[in-house]
Amino acid sequence: MSRLYHPDDTIVAIASPPGGAYRGVVRLSGPTVVTLLREVFDSQAGTQIDQVRCASVIPGYLRLRQWDADPPCDLYLWPGTSSYTRQPTAELHTVGSPALLEAALETVCGAGARLAEPGEFTMRAFLAGRLDLTQAEAVMAVIDASGPQQLDTALQQLAGGLTLPLTELRENLLNLLARLEAGLDFVEEDIEFIGAAELESQLKLSADRIQETLLQMESRLQTVEGIRVVLVGAPNVGKSSLLNAIAGKTAAIVSEAPGTTRDYITCRVDIDGVACELVDTAGVEMANPVRGTAAAAQQVTSQQRRRANLQIFCIDSTRPLNAWERGELSSQPPEPRLLVLTKCDYPNVLQLGKDAIRTSSRTGSGVKELLLAIYRSAFLVDDSLGNVVATTAARCHKSLTAAHESLARAMLEVQGATGEELVATEVRFALDELGKVVGAVYTEDVLDRIFSRFCIGK
Repeated sequence: MSRLYHPDDTIVAIASPPGGAYRGVVRLSGPTVVTLLREVFDSQAGTQIDQVRCASVIPGYLRLRQWDADPPCDLYLWPGTSSYTRQPTAELHTVGSPALLEAALETVCGAGARLAEPGEFTMRAFLAGRLDLTQAEAVMAVIDASGPQQLDTALQQLAGGLTLPLTELRENLLNLLARLEAGLDFVEEDIEFIGAAELESQLKLSADRIQETLLQMESRLQTVEGIRVVLVGAPNVGKSSLLNAIAGKTAAIVSEAPGTTRDYITCRVDIDGVACELVDTAGVEMANPVRGTAAAAQQVTSQQRRRANLQIFCIDSTRPLNAWERGELSSQPPEPRLLVLTKCDYPNVLQLGKDAIRTSSRTGSGVKELLLAIYRSAFLVDDSLGNVVATTAARCHKSLTAAHESLARAMLEVQGATGEELVATEVRFALDELGKVVGAVYTEDVLDRIFSRFCIGK
């Protein structure tokens, strides 16, 4: 069953970035948080956790299973409904050792919590009315922001930059619909609740506001119309196999013999609404000088790399890095780059840290994670920002367009005096489409598509 139907489970996740650090955070949320804390946390001053009534910071120690010493820990506790999720929530702030944080996670799960799924904390905040869908998407944009402009846009949307005008617009249309329906209920009483001129004026005002929002999204939508994703790497590292795995079909010839790809091969794929042109290039040869057909292939590879919006740098995990790969990894590429380890179903001799995506074209392992990374990177390609987060623009453009068209039809009905019943029908449709934007109208599938893109712990 979907996580949507389990908002009353107590969930836990590591909420700090991966790797060692001075401070690490384990986050919990759910109705049994206080009960769990009594099992895993000792307060330094003897504070009774279940007697805490407001947000508090409590110094103490973690009681970890299979550990001889109890590490120091600060407990940040929201025992009531004033938290982000409107549930009892806690954060355990301790030493940022990955092993210690994993042990804390295991201990809390052993006490009755379950591991949180990606985006589950933010989804609970949405379901509790803390924020709407546009603000939830802004949370993810804040996490993924790679520059001050992107961060500023995400923070503006998180603060309600899109929510407030859309909420006001929906309220105006709801009031307009109420007046229309009142007139329909009392049609035999010859009472005019709203005149044709005022009705048309209100519809035009609402349509114009939607049009303004659509125009704000135009620069963002240019990003999702298509990006060029180029696979590069040494010969026989598995670029063609990886392209086929991403595309879900045989688009490139695969062979064990090095140098099978001599020209570049393209394949168009759609990744959750983002159009991508995948480009498989010839492997970069180490021989110097490279002659004949191989030299021409190398020139084409260089050209494709220069044209890339996003580079997937493929490295064979079954062998050490060669000189060219070491040089590439030590330099900053001119375009965004994803580092991918291939052939990870075989015994590995290469470890490149957590930034590398581990994949196997044969088993499909890691392909889903790579698709998600490509999706996220697509919105970081273009820094010419509008006032709307790119993922929101991609999701909402269709609904806002439909709402605008519906109000345009409503104005034509008013001008043609065809009856207020038809006008009311169009206004209801526009309200439904606006409801999809902010999340007043949603489906389980929509929530899964949005929140599954989040990090675990957010």
